[in-house]
Amino acid sequence: MTETSGMAIDRPRRRMRLVWTDSILRPIQSFRPSYVPVVMVYFAYGSLGLIDVTRDLWIKESLSLTPSQLAGIAVWLMLPWTIKMVFGELVDTVPIFGSQRKSYILIGASFMTAGLLTLAGAAGGWLTFMRPDHLYVMGAMLLTVGTVVQDVVADAMSTEVVARTDETGKERPDDVVRTELGMVQVLGRLAVSGGILAVAGLSGWLADLISRQAVFLVGLIIPAISVAGVFLRGTETTERRAIDWRILGGGIAFGAVVAALGLGGIPFGQEIIFLISMGVVCYMLVLVTAGLDHNTRMGILFATIIVFAFRATPSVGDGFFWWTLDDLKFDAAFYGTLRQTGAILSIAVMWMFSRQLTECSVTKTLFWIAVASTVLALPNIGLVFGLHHWTEATFGFGARSIAFVDAAAASPFVQLSMVPLLTLVAYYAPPGHRATWFALMASLMNLALVAGSLQTKYLNEMFVISRGQYAELAPLLIWVTGLGFIIPVMAIALFGRRAVTHAAVKH
Repeated sequence: MTETSGMAIDRPRRRMRLVWTDSILRPIQSFRPSYVPVVMVYFAYGSLGLIDVTRDLWIKESLSLTPSQLAGIAVWLMLPWTIKMVFGELVDTVPIFGSQRKSYILIGASFMTAGLLTLAGAAGGWLTFMRPDHLYVMGAMLLTVGTVVQDVVADAMSTEVVARTDETGKERPDDVVRTELGMVQVLGRLAVSGGILAVAGLSGWLADLISRQAVFLVGLIIPAISVAGVFLRGTETTERRAIDWRILGGGIAFGAVVAALGLGGIPFGQEIIFLISMGVVCYMLVLVTAGLDHNTRMGILFATIIVFAFRATPSVGDGFFWWTLDDLKFDAAFYGTLRQTGAILSIAVMWMFSRQLTECSVTKTLFWIAVASTVLALPNIGLVFGLHHWTEATFGFGARSIAFVDAAAASPFVQLSMVPLLTLVAYYAPPGHRATWFALMASLMNLALVAGSLQTKYLNEMFVISRGQYAELAPLLIWVTGLGFIIPVMAIALFGRRAVTHAAVKH
């Protein structure tokens, strides 16, 4: 072989090494000190997983709620996320003690603290003014509201930390701004995954070692982390505008209607609220996007529909988790290990593909995630049919190994699926409306989760599962897996060609 031909062979290898080196270094090179508050709030959000294993075990051990009831409660717990536009409008327009960022982070932390104390009091028996079931709902709702408020502020800051103009006041190139905004979203997802990783194993070990109420009290460190972020490096906005009462007043009125329907016990109340929510959020999005040209608005609409469909798929509910505890003898420590491994892989995949995620197509990303999610759901179906008995007899590994590989492989997809849309949202966020715009888009995406929770409730009513009664689990898993593939793929087939797939489209 000649020296020239050897050099020709080496060139692709060198290029490949450079590509991988760039992928590894990109998040580090892209980080700026101004990103610290955003990253720490998102890290705290991921760290809420500290109480997950304890909460799930406490519900199974001490409460009387069924999987269907828990799915219904999940719908109510999603409602604060669907009225994020109220919090977004307040953050955009109403300073508290002169602050539009720090003050709201503190308010969110206060709600989170109250929620954790309520759960601790219910688990420890020192709060008795309500039944434990009701205290759980109250504590979970307080925790949700606090998280929503902080998330609204972090979303707004994620669009503000990237300069749109240079030192001379000249507009920076669109592709540079888009790439930086995309990287901020990647870093935000990495921070969420980092928070999950930091507590994943700990969540299972604490559930085994200390009492339920003690774990909830340990969780008080989480709101402290988010508060520390905005005070370690001060951040505020100089963008001020008058209140848009169509959004704030309409959002408050909408919240009042939701509360009345919820407390009134009206038949199909959740479904009515979902339909009203969709109408309100879509109308407000029309108001906020009025400044964009028609083609861009339509492109964002179709991209949003695709992501909505992807997130509007049902889940199995708590029945599968209970079955793994009762029949497969999984324990809290094993679930902690599962979550920790999944978080590690999520960070690794997000990190390695950060460059591609900032430039990739929404439709292609979600199509391959839908396919992979369906394939990775098959081992769980196999477990219900006894696959682990065959694999243990034939290959020497059983249920825990199958669950471990499945959970680890599937874990990165949730975070990966949101990055392309978040980049679009951040790119088109209008000055003075950044928190409201982000909140409205997030409300729509959370309404997708409500749609998924409603489907989960319906499926759990069709295939009834209770503690120790798991005969209907197999058909439930099959339906959930099928719908999880069909719904997003149909949306991609119908709207994929007309969607805005990259944020680099010109205004």
